[in-house]
Amino acid sequence: MTDKDSANDIDLLHDLVGRALKAGADAADAVLFEGTSLSHARRLGKVEKLERSESQDLGLRVLVGKQQAIVSSSDRSPKMLAELVERTVAMARAVPEDPFCGLADPAEVTKDWPQLDMLDPDEPSAETLIERARAAEEAALAVQGITNSEGAEAGWGRSRIALVASNGFAGGYAGSHHGVSVSVIGGSGNGMERDYDYGSAVYTADLQDPAEIGKSAGERTIKRLGARKMPTCRCSVVLDPRVARGFISHLLGGISGPSIARGTSFLKDKLGQRIFPEAITITEDPHRQRGHRSKPFDAEGLANRRRALIDKGVLTTWLLDLRSARQLGLKSTGHAARGTASPPSPAATNIWIEPGNASPAELMADIKNGFYVTELMGMGVNGLTGDYSRGAAGFWIENGQIAFPVSEMTVAGNLKDMFARMVAANDLEFRTGADAPTLRIDDLTVAGA
Repeated sequence: MTDKDSANDIDLLHDLVGRALKAGADAADAVLFEGTSLSHARRLGKVEKLERSESQDLGLRVLVGKQQAIVSSSDRSPKMLAELVERTVAMARAVPEDPFCGLADPAEVTKDWPQLDMLDPDEPSAETLIERARAAEEAALAVQGITNSEGAEAGWGRSRIALVASNGFAGGYAGSHHGVSVSVIGGSGNGMERDYDYGSAVYTADLQDPAEIGKSAGERTIKRLGARKMPTCRCSVVLDPRVARGFISHLLGGISGPSIARGTSFLKDKLGQRIFPEAITITEDPHRQRGHRSKPFDAEGLANRRRALIDKGVLTTWLLDLRSARQLGLKSTGHAARGTASPPSPAATNIWIEPGNASPAELMADIKNGFYVTELMGMGVNGLTGDYSRGAAGFWIENGQIAFPVSEMTVAGNLKDMFARMVAANDLEFRTGADAPTLRIDDLTVAGA
């Protein structure tokens, strides 16, 4: 994104907000998204997709007293923008009042923010993406025992975002991403198994070698061949980093401001209490250089910052935007996110479970019988009660070692108990923006045969 692009975006939004105020709005903000993406998919050497897309969208939010309306448009013609302002103001006058809506106070908005190195200036060619996907699929198919492919994909995208509000905030930023993934099948007949691997990065230079991604996908698949069911029991469960990161989203759902305000979270009375062991700290950092989810300020123009959401086991904060903060009589934590057609709502940025001291092998060394989970299926998580039950596949642990593959299993417990018994290994890698090392949770119900 050039400085000129950024200035043009902000001028356009300033004009839109100014028109809304002239048309009778008491306050207004406008947000703009522009994106370009290139994606390629292939299967068994044949091209299935090569697409380039460009999108632009803007949204106007106006407030008339405590009435709020939002309208979005991808048409930036002067006639359309004039209609957009007229329609949004008319809608705001017609909707019920929301006592908690409103922009930030002018004294609250941030005036300066960090540069986060989120935009790779190099745009890959279609040939580059084709080569990445080809290398990944061929490396996966070359693994002995792989019999078919579900395909490989390579993609790139660049986006820019601008926000202007009548409280004096104006800012924008841009980002990029590169990704490669591949999924293959091993075995035959009723003994077939599939698995996958992927890589993603903000800069090309940080992207994992596609051939390594493919080789890993193939090897993961072969290891799953001959899977069996185990009898139902209570045992220790060890979670591969790929599935361990899912527990971050369960935590985030439980501490989201709107859930707390509605009283619909299993953690609603846990603020300031220890809900994980003392050895567990969960960090969020929106300002991580080249971070997958980095952003210099939140979607309401407020400053955001690094913090420990879980500090030595203790829950330190809710995730709040302005609206949920007002509902709870608190201050926003700078977690607002938004699209062009909806009001802000809280969301986390780069977040990870800090690594422990033990290696994954040391973490499971004393497990006589246990379950190493590499895949979780289904949506069996109750955000109100914390009850947890999901389909699972992976490997059986015997005498501290991975012994053989298992599938068609279920892991069940309650998130409060699972959080309280969590132990982290030392193998944290930053791969997605929500990352975890290998985790161990003792005394869970594992259901199978």
